[in-house]
Amino acid sequence: MVDKKPEVTKSDDDWRKSLTPEQYQVLREHGTERPWTSPLNKEHRDGMFLCAACGTELFSSDTKFESGSGWPSFFAPVSGSIDTSSDRSLFMERTEVHCSRCGGHLGHVFPDGPKPTGQRYCVNGAALKFEPK
Repeated sequence: MVDKKPEVTKSDDDWRKSLTPEQYQVLREHGTERPWTSPLNKEHRDGMFLCAACGTELFSSDTKFESGSGWPSFFAPVSGSIDTSSDRSLFMERTEVHCSRCGGHLGHVFPDGPKPTGQRYCVNGAALKFEPK
C-alpha cells in the first residue's frame, strides 16, 4: 500500500457494504479481474473514468487507448489522482497504481504505452465507474 494515509477511510465492513464483491476484491484486496470481462473495455464515449470506491476523477476518455491487454488502458491519469507503489508479487517487480484519495488498488502501470507519455495504465474495470459528458 502507499505510504500516505488516504483521505477517504472506511472500516472493512463499510467498504464491503459500499462495493460489489468484485469491486471489493480488486480495490481493497489488490485483486485482478479476468481479462476481457469489463464492459469498460468497449466504452468509447467522451467522459471521465472515476474511482468506483470514492468517485475521484482518475482518467479522461481522451487518454484511453486499445492496448490489446484485456483491461481498460490509459496513457495518463488526471493530475494528482494516482499514487504508486512497488508490487513484488508473481516473482517480478511491477508498479502498482492506487487511487490517491482512498488508496484503492486500480492496476499497474507499464512503460510500453503510446505517445505522448509512453505509459500504459492497465486498470481493472471493476475499479472504475464511467461518467459520460
